[in-house]
Amino acid sequence: MTSSAFDHATWRKSSRSDNNGGQCVEVAMAEIAVSVRDSKDPSGAVLTFTSDDWTAFLSGIKDGEFDR
Repeated sequence: MTSSAFDHATWRKSSRSDNNGGQCVEVAMAEIAVSVRDSKDPSGAVLTFTSDDWTAFLSGIKDGEFDR
């Protein structure tokens, strides 16, 4: 899927992000999928996940599964 397929998506950036060029991603949510892209390169690659996979990922973050 090309990034142009997401031209009309509503992208959200973390409220913790600043405008000083920090590393950040944006997320667009749809009924059956969640897409993620680099906020510094909005016309670049887009990763798309099923809603179930995204929910599992967020649960893993909250549970500390990815902590170093």
